[in-house]
Amino acid sequence: MSSYFGAATFKFLRSLARHNNKDWFHAHRADYELHVRQPFLRLVADLQPALAAISPHYRADPRPVGGSLFRIHRDTRYSNDKSPYKPWQGARLFHERRREVAAPSFYLHLQPGNSFVGAGLWHPETHTQRRVRQFIFDNPGAWQAAAHAPAVRRRYALESSDMLVRPPRGFPPDFAFIDDLRHRNWTLLRPLDDATMSGPRLRKALEADLAALAPLVDYLCAALDLEF
Repeated sequence: MSSYFGAATFKFLRSLARHNNKDWFHAHRADYELHVRQPFLRLVADLQPALAAISPHYRADPRPVGGSLFRIHRDTRYSNDKSPYKPWQGARLFHERRREVAAPSFYLHLQPGNSFVGAGLWHPETHTQRRVRQFIFDNPGAWQAAAHAPAVRRRYALESSDMLVRPPRGFPPDFAFIDDLRHRNWTLLRPLDDATMSGPRLRKALEADLAALAPLVDYLCAALDLEF
């Protein structure tokens, strides 16, 4: 079983972080294609069969444009940081209806020393947050299984960087998952070290992650009346 990424992958991304400008990137575009973009597209394509077995409504799309892989170019229009490139590469395995409605997704992040795999809802709009909170309140048992089962929490962390200061109004303070209602994002994450990312068993590890994260995605789909 061959590897997708290697030392050259991390070398390119570390160098890009140090030389984040158009001249440097254009001079090293061939390295980006060879060591980052093309192997990532191959990985996305190879994950599709396992993803289809989990849900027929999710896609690992290896198209170079409009597929799962995010552009490495940054959108700097509304940012004080005008660096033109992301010093990482990310891919989203998305719901077939993602362009119609807010939908949870699976996500893979490649970055030296900070790679991870995850799934869930990231930065949904306020009305979507309200729907998820109400669904968690109405269906706490299934939420416990999807997000707090011991086997889940031993491996994944519920991302908590962006939360309301206080629980939202209208929910009893003694609700078992009152702190989860404070979240603005509902995602489970697992760090992946560089050795795993560059090793020959990466695809198998990610296939296991997709299966383990599927209950959370299924739950969030149910909250938003999406097929899973």
